[in-house]
Amino acid sequence: MERTTEKDSLYHDLEKKSIVEILHDINTEDQKVPHAVAKVIPQIERLVGVIVEKMKIGGRLFYIGAGTSGRLGVLDASECPPTYGVPHDWVVGLIAGGDSAIRKAVENAEDSRSLAWEDLSSYDITSDDVVVGIAASGTTPYVLHGLQKCNDEGIATGCIVCNIGSPIAATAKYGIEVVVGPEYVTGSTRMKSGTAQKLVLNMISTAVMIQLGRVKGNKMVDMQLSNSKLVDRGTNMVARQINVSYEEANTLLLKYGSVRAAVDAYLTN
Repeated sequence: MERTTEKDSLYHDLEKKSIVEILHDINTEDQKVPHAVAKVIPQIERLVGVIVEKMKIGGRLFYIGAGTSGRLGVLDASECPPTYGVPHDWVVGLIAGGDSAIRKAVENAEDSRSLAWEDLSSYDITSDDVVVGIAASGTTPYVLHGLQKCNDEGIATGCIVCNIGSPIAATAKYGIEVVVGPEYVTGSTRMKSGTAQKLVLNMISTAVMIQLGRVKGNKMVDMQLSNSKLVDRGTNMVARQINVSYEEANTLLLKYGSVRAAVDAYLTN
């Protein structure tokens, strides 16, 4: 396979550039990312479709990855409960080396051929679930062997990689290959590759949650009211939906605990 992610940067002598030159160069490269993502929307659609199908029968979505890729999966998973009011085990992010690897790299964890399946097994994973491997290179052993074992167990598999023709894409049943080209700093896949992965993860989790009915109109009607900003946002949403004062909306929201519940309770009384 050709590792585009490891190709030499299109820019040279970076240490000789001014700050503004560096920033403009990085921005120029970043603008290539959404165009690369747009090209693979059909691949994303197929994966989202199977995730929705599985989650409607009680399945869960798992992300597995190492390093930056793993952290992005954990981030996307961790934002689903507060944003959509879903249980914490609906979307689960697993990173090679465990939660400590979120802040500090764990030596050799990504090279393990068995750790991913051990991590997944701790959640009693079944064929109702979907596992998405995230790996810019498309070769990370933790992800590759995790997906292979999932295939053996009849579990639906997907991936987000940034090279064409990788072992991980060949293994995943629903592969997404977003090729963004060489990184500004050669091989630094936390940059464009990481940005591409984040965009795709946003698309996957958002589309899935909308399809599962966790959005009404264009509003997060099931969001957790975990801080004053969100309480204020929810109050305004309730007030607009049922045409009551801010004060009455706030009372309803705090009584029923979510925008959806507050509106439904008001309309059924």
